[in-house]
Amino acid sequence: MKTHHYIFLTALLFVIVFYDQDIGLNLGILGIVYAVLTLFRTPEKNKTRTLYVLFTTSILSGVAFAWFGDFTSFIAVASSLLLLGYKSKNRRLKILFLIPVFMINCCTSFCRFFSFDEWLPKKNVPGLWQKTLAFILIPLVLVSVFFGIYSAGSNHFAALFTDYELDLNIWQVFCLSVLGFFIAFNYWNYAVEKLIYKNNHVLDNDFRKDSWVPKATYSFLDLAAERMSGVISFVLLNVLLVFFIITYNYEQFYEAIKTPVQLSEETHERVNAVIMSIVMAILVIMFYFKAGFNFDPKAGLLKILAKIWIFLNAILVVSAALKNYEYIVNYAFTYKRLGVFAFLLLSLVGLVLTYIKIQKQKRNIFLINKMIWFFYGTVLTCSYFNWGGFITSQNMKRKDFAVNYHVTSINFSEKALLKYADEKNDQKLKKTLQDKVKNETSKTFLSKIIYYHTIK
Repeated sequence: MKTHHYIFLTALLFVIVFYDQDIGLNLGILGIVYAVLTLFRTPEKNKTRTLYVLFTTSILSGVAFAWFGDFTSFIAVASSLLLLGYKSKNRRLKILFLIPVFMINCCTSFCRFFSFDEWLPKKNVPGLWQKTLAFILIPLVLVSVFFGIYSAGSNHFAALFTDYELDLNIWQVFCLSVLGFFIAFNYWNYAVEKLIYKNNHVLDNDFRKDSWVPKATYSFLDLAAERMSGVISFVLLNVLLVFFIITYNYEQFYEAIKTPVQLSEETHERVNAVIMSIVMAILVIMFYFKAGFNFDPKAGLLKILAKIWIFLNAILVVSAALKNYEYIVNYAFTYKRLGVFAFLLLSLVGLVLTYIKIQKQKRNIFLINKMIWFFYGTVLTCSYFNWGGFITSQNMKRKDFAVNYHVTSINFSEKALLKYADEKNDQKLKKTLQDKVKNETSKTFLSKIIYYHTIK
């Protein structure tokens, strides 16, 4: 199939699965179809291990959305398909360029649509397609446009057609067709500017050989002075961080017990301070270990001090994680408290990558290139696992289990709550949950969320 076949096929599928439907199973099906067609269309030279991994995650993300139908699984589907489509055409282009490529194509899609020679066949196409295009599609588009114009200009003209009932929402079909075509057109027919290809090397992880020569970063500061500045800075920062870790842990684990509200506020403030500290630590290391400075043979002490600082920051992350765990033990699981663990884990990953950057003499962009994949992995993890069910099942073991909070604020907790209702013989809670499940399972097939059909 040619590009225009993929565009029209997926645009038509979009209209079919979303017409008069809520978002649910249909988006999962559409995502899986896009993933399969993308793999089928990808040239053999671009079928790398990364592409197969992205194909797998796209399929799993489609299943996850069909199962849960929440915002996190939507982000997983969208990001997986964008990465898959991007890598299927450009296996060497860096992922960071995906965002500008996507934005440029969305902005220029109207102009690119009228460049018919670039996405429609360049020669006359014999047979059914030519007749369909010439005898049906083009006249239908023209009639539809002018029908709208004439109806707006004459009430009597519009009244000629209002007495006939057609069980079809023309406006919805039109909007879905436009949106489906826009998505399909930009997915299958996106363009990468030459400027991006030319600057792809800017995002390489490794230095070029001509950058291996140590040289001063600034004209007013020679190499020896800059090196000594780094040594002094890291000595002072290490001493400062040691004192901060001591006071931080004393405040967390040895001071008098606070009220739940005070503890909540202090925990979030301290975690935010830790995360900001990690970010600043990484930025400081990126400032000193840039360009040829990574290859300075006299920078051994500076590297040791930087690695010590990374280790101390890792201790700070572990301290914050322990405090968050203690907070959960005392006051139960919530989405935010689990999210703190996710942010701290990503902070720890950033420190490990920073250590690798220093040890392997990588460029600063290496950190960003790698962290993008870890963020993507975090999104996938959040979308594949029923965190709401986990939170509810764990909190049910507590004496202070807040039933109403889990009914109204925790998603996909119905299974655990129904079990709890049976154990406590709470008929009111059971009926509330059964009504919610019945409402979800009574939706039309393409609007269904599979999770609710697994509840008995």
